[in-house]
Amino acid sequence: MAMETPLDRALSAMEAVPADDALRLAFHERLADAELFLLLTAEAEGETVDPAIVPADGGRYVLAFDREARLAAFAGGPAPYAALSGRSLAAMLAGKGLGIALNLGTPGETLVAADAVDWLAGVLAARPEATAGRPEELFAPSGLPARLVEGLAVKLALAEGLAEAAWLAGVRYAGGGRGHLLAFVAAREGAEAGLAQAVAEALAFSGVEAGVLDVAFLAPGDPVAARLARVGLRFDIPLPAIPQSPRPPDGPPRLR
Repeated sequence: MAMETPLDRALSAMEAVPADDALRLAFHERLADAELFLLLTAEAEGETVDPAIVPADGGRYVLAFDREARLAAFAGGPAPYAALSGRSLAAMLAGKGLGIALNLGTPGETLVAADAVDWLAGVLAARPEATAGRPEELFAPSGLPARLVEGLAVKLALAEGLAEAAWLAGVRYAGGGRGHLLAFVAAREGAEAGLAQAVAEALAFSGVEAGVLDVAFLAPGDPVAARLARVGLRFDIPLPAIPQSPRPPDGPPRLR
């Protein structure tokens, strides 16, 4: 029996309870995070791709698979493809009137309509805003939805080698403002924007209305880091399996 993938599990959970918005958000979050293999009509030319497109349910869909073997099985053998993240595919297709036919020919097949792709691209395009402030008081986090905490754990598990750890705590600033703070300790140089974006996505997919979560980056010897260690919730970030060079931007290819 073929191994079930994270996308398969997220889809099964969503389809089991169609009215559950949290499960719908979780599926789209897994879609954004997944590495996908996009079936092409010909080998890519530089950054330009020509995806295979099929009609279905009155719409037009590109064909994407979350395992290379699934694409090969569907195509009947080796076929040209582009490997890219789900977020890059959504950005590439946004506004083009194209949906995603996902894992056709497998038990986890589904159609992600063009309007859902546009919505996903919009969520992923949101960028966190920079703010300034020094915490005056830090305390244990409270009142945050479990879905958000779980989403942060999943996102940070994917941030291999980008920081030593992250701490989540309640915060009160010198001006009196209160909220929650997620502080990364010893972030790798150049990784700050990507880590902040991962937090913004976890917040967006948590379903928390008008939710705010501040993000900070601390050196290992920063006194705030020591205070966080006493009261905060720690998220361990996996070490890289091999030494990594800075990852290039995960930008979308261009449609031919």
